[in-house]
Amino acid sequence: MQVLRTPDSRFQKLPGYPFPPHYTRVPDGEGGELRIHHVEQGPADGMPIVCMHGQPTWSYLYRHMIPILAGAGLRAIAPDLVGFGRSDKPSRREDFSYQRQVDWMTAWLAGNDIRDATLVGQDWGGLIGLRMVAENPERFARVVIANSGLPAPVDVSEQRARAVREWRANTPPLSIAEVSNALANPDSERPEATFAYWQKWTWETEDLPVSLAIAGAIDGRTLSPAEVAAYDAPFPDPSFKMGPRAMPSQVPTLSDDPALPANLKAWEVLSKWDKPFLCAFSDNDPVTAGADRVLRARIPGTQGQPHQTIHGGGHFLQEGRGEQLAKIVVDFVKSAH
Repeated sequence: MQVLRTPDSRFQKLPGYPFPPHYTRVPDGEGGELRIHHVEQGPADGMPIVCMHGQPTWSYLYRHMIPILAGAGLRAIAPDLVGFGRSDKPSRREDFSYQRQVDWMTAWLAGNDIRDATLVGQDWGGLIGLRMVAENPERFARVVIANSGLPAPVDVSEQRARAVREWRANTPPLSIAEVSNALANPDSERPEATFAYWQKWTWETEDLPVSLAIAGAIDGRTLSPAEVAAYDAPFPDPSFKMGPRAMPSQVPTLSDDPALPANLKAWEVLSKWDKPFLCAFSDNDPVTAGADRVLRARIPGTQGQPHQTIHGGGHFLQEGRGEQLAKIVVDFVKSAH
């Protein structure tokens, strides 16, 4: 596996991110190793809060929340997924799969012997994190999911699946305006067709405009030029961007997706999960709208919990409503029953 590593100089003096790096080495699945980065703040004996980001962000996304969590006596831990942030970046598309991300992050979890943890997962942080919870239930005490879920599309017909594949293969390259319009006006009858816009655009855009994609999915604040540069910092040139480009196409949206059996197996565990489980979704994220209803209907641990609908914030609510989300997590952890 050919692996790229972003120079440390790219991460110097990032606004709001003074945290020293921590590194864990995990097997890459091909006989080598990968280095996974995380930040950690708060007392070493505090309850661990594992804050997992998604695509195309990195642990910088949690910079507003980490001081609040740590200040409440919690052990805030925010890893970078492989291919993102300060973690190593495999260079080939085939290096990235849903299963590999679960395997890599599970190895990171075990390597740091994290126990009695609270998962805070958003975007891919939920997709990967919920698999980690289901496959390592003894390491997690509670869960907070924000604008995420665990897709298991068992009802997408072969005709609909064929239409998506043909559209992705034959449609000319998309503009970001076309993608934004599709996501803002989702097809409720065919969600896989809407998300295909994001999958196609990210994969076919070699020099993916990472910070632009993030800024466009935030509501409630505008990123400063320095913050924009911080989101671009992990990617010195297009060769470093294979993770952000490849991961959207790994989201299972069709009934024959290779990740579907493992997700269904995870749902078997989650459908019996009776530890505290909280949903904290923003009210203006078209990507994950309605996913909280699925979680609350299927997971026993959601019953009786103080679920929150956060007004505004957009998809990346850690930016638009980070302080509010952090306080929700603190209150939940300290009062969960």
